[in-house]
Parts: sequence; structure tokens; C-alpha cells
Amino acid sequence: MARPLAHPRKRRLRALAVPVGLALTASLGFLPGAAGAAAPADSGPLLSYVVNTAPGHTTVGAVERAIGKAGGKVITAHERIGVIVAHSANPRFAATVRTVPGVQSAGATRTAPLKQSGTDDVGKPQRITAAQLAAAERTAKAKGEEPLEPLQWDLPAIKADQAAKVNAGSRKVTVAVIDTGVDDTHPDLKPNFSARQSANCVGGVPDTSPGAWRPYDPVEDAHGTHVAGTIAAARNGVGVAGVAPGVKVSAIKVSEPKTSLFYAESVVCAFVFAADHGVQVTNNSYYVDPWMFNCKDDADQAAIVDAVGRAAKYAQDKGVVNVAAAGNANADLAADKLTDTGSPNDSTPVSRTLSPKTCWDVPTQLPGTVTVAATGSHRLKSGYSNYGLGQIDVAAPGGDTKQVPELPAKNGNILSTIPGGDWAFYAGTSMASPHVAGVAALLRSAHPKAGPQEIQWLLKQQADNPGCPAGDATCTGTPRVNSHFGYGIVNALKAVE
Repeated sequence: MARPLAHPRKRRLRALAVPVGLALTASLGFLPGAAGAAAPADSGPLLSYVVNTAPGHTTVGAVERAIGKAGGKVITAHERIGVIVAHSANPRFAATVRTVPGVQSAGATRTAPLKQSGTDDVGKPQRITAAQLAAAERTAKAKGEEPLEPLQWDLPAIKADQAAKVNAGSRKVTVAVIDTGVDDTHPDLKPNFSARQSANCVGGVPDTSPGAWRPYDPVEDAHGTHVAGTIAAARNGVGVAGVAPGVKVSAIKVSEPKTSLFYAESVVCAFVFAADHGVQVTNNSYYVDPWMFNCKDDADQAAIVDAVGRAAKYAQDKGVVNVAAAGNANADLAADKLTDTGSPNDSTPVSRTLSPKTCWDVPTQLPGTVTVAATGSHRLKSGYSNYGLGQIDVAAPGGDTKQVPELPAKNGNILSTIPGGDWAFYAGTSMASPHVAGVAALLRSAHPKAGPQEIQWLLKQQADNPGCPAGDATCTGTPRVNSHFGYGIVNALKAVE
């Protein structure tokens, strides 16, 4: 029986719960996104396309000329991987370009015209009480921790608190947060932020002007800042601590303004930019919109898999470890069939039955990517987390309100940074993935010459597997490798010992 899939609107985020209320004043230079040019009245909607060719200047140049003749405008060309981003209002553009010599695949990256639209699907945050804050601060002072660290049950869950005393991470290691942007003025992130390795890749062309990587909206687009804090919030006597508080973190913004959708051309740009700017690890807490799964028997979706796959491999070949969230639909990614009722999410969704073996969640299911499931404080799979034997590599804390930690934490979600100098609890595989990215950064710090495959092997070899819960039929496999945890919950202390 096919399992119906929910369609999370906010990346791999499950819920926004509680900003802590210790806000500091911060001035953010938000940059508006440019809407696409209006299409002629007698043509179709103006769409964005990826056109994939053999790499190289000669082939790419010839295809670029053919794109112009087919009514397209080249936005950027990644000659080293053979991916061209183009805009066109010609309804026959993709079909025409697919016949051009040298073109291997081509397709639209969206189903809606290039324009901005609004959304308000986050909701209002709920503040924690002053008593809870006071209790955390008292505990932290007594134990010599960061002020809000007693609320971070997730750090001891992977022994990141112990790891920090051995090796907090190298300043030569940078984790790029490919997401909604990062507020680098946050006091917990500013000490470790790398502006040199940050950019706004929305639309497919990197913008490295100061502040371009910051969120468009501090509430709607808080996701990336939260992820960044989990990875590398500094141990500086302020707020929370990250898994790898000694490494650097950068921001590569890929979310469209107002809609927060992540399109293929932006994600391709991000992987290439990260690889070309000396990043060692990328965190990917999202799926490429508008399709939760991209089916290879659909020409448009196949082109998306091709383009993003080339970019991810380019990064891996240059030594980058790509870490990605498994998703929040409580779906078995190893099932024969699933039912997706929420794609495409940029226009009118349709119901479709698909096989996750041939329809991929991108970038999560791309070869070489570290796929991460979420757990709660009781070391059980989070109720929302996707799973699947042979699909999940490792697991990490992502939060679960039904798994309540010991006091003073109490909240089962993950506490981290949000824009404006504040902190909040979130839950989702979005929150699990940065824990693994942080541990990968610690591994790169301890083994600076290790390649992506070796880092992935170490993540798996050092993980602690709780085994399948008694009576849970969704958990299959062995005590060493199973569908809920892959090889197990990552261990930060083992990474630095």
C-alpha cells in the first residue's frame, strides 16, 4: 500500500516553537530579489530552465547560441560541469533545446512563472518563561557552560559537550549552510562567520556583496540562522553552543524571496560556489522545489536531478562532504511506492504514486550525500522523520515534542540561533542534519587530509546504534544497520579522540 506524503512547506523544518527572548539589536541589510521580466502576451509564462551538456567551453558555447535561437536568455553557464541556466517564455523551449547536438537533458526548474508571491505559514513563536530561563542560567553558571546550554539536551546526546573540551574544531574548516541565509551579526555566530565564503545564489548567479547572504525576512527565513547555530555557535559566554564551536560557518542563500522556495539553478550555484571557495562541508536542510521527488521518467524532473547531481559531485570531487536532511513525511524511502500529494508546490499540486527508487528526493538521495534521519531525546526516531533501510546513513537529534528531556531542558525540540540576536526551539530533520555537519567538521579538523568518502565512513563507523525499538514494525535491519538510524546516532567525542 502506498504511503501518502505530507508536504512540509518550510524546508526540513517541523515546527517553530520558542524564541528565548534575549534579543540583541542587530542591523540587517536585507536585499530584495528581482522579479523576472514580463513575458510577451502571445507567449507562455517566463520560466527558468537547466540545460545540461558535456562540459567544456566549445560545447557549452555552441549550446548557448542555440538557446538564444530557441527564444531563451542564458543567465549563467557552469562550463566545468556542463550546466546552463536559461530563462524563456517560449512554451516549446525545452523540447526544442533537447534536440540540439550536445544537449544531454533540459527542463524547467519550476511550474510557476518567475514572479514573487507571499506566504505566512510559520506562525507566531511561543516564548519560554522567565523561570525556565533563570533555571538554565543557574545551571550553566554552576557547570561552566554557555548560558542556554542546559536547554540543549542534543549536545550531550551526541557527546558534543565532551568533544569541545578535547577539540572544538579547526579554524581551517568551514561549513557552508545552503539555506535561507544567515544573520552573521548574531553574537553567537559573528565570531565564527566567514563572509569570504558566503554569497546569495538565488537565481543561479552568486552575489558576494556585503550582507547579500542574510535572510530576506528575519521571521519567515530564520531557518538558515538556526541551522548555522547548531553547527558552529561560539563558546563565547553568550547564548548556546554549536556542535563544532571552533570551526567557521558560511552562508549560501538559495531561497526565493517571500516564497522561501529552493530552485535547482540556485542550488547548483551553491554547490559550485562552495567547492570553488574552499568549503569542507555543506549542510542541506531542504529539498529542491517544486517537486518533493524528481522522477527520472519526466524530462523536466530528470534535468533537475542531472543538474543538481553534477554540481553536488563537483563539490565532492573537490573534497566537500555534503550532508542532507532525510525529510519530515514519516515515509519509508525504501518502500516500493509512495503517494505524493503536495507537488508541485509552486503552483497546483497533483496526487501521484511514485517509486523512491526512481523518483529521488534531491539532494538527499544523490550519490555520495550523507542522508540524516532525526531522533528525539529518548534516542528513538522522531515521529515525523523519514527512514528507510539502505537510505539513511546516520541519525542525529532533530527534536520531538513527545520525547521530553530531563529538566531543565524540558522542551524536546532543538534550541539554536535565530535572526536578530535571539534563540528559538525548532524540530525537524533540518535540525538533525547540522548536527552531522558539525561532527563532519570535527572529523575534518582531526583528519585534515581525509576525503569525503573517508569522512562518511568515519561518521558511520563511530556512530552508536540504539537498535530497533521492540514491536516497531517500521524498523528493519540489524543491530548495526537499520532503517531508523542507518549506522547509528553520530558521536562527536569519537570524532576528536
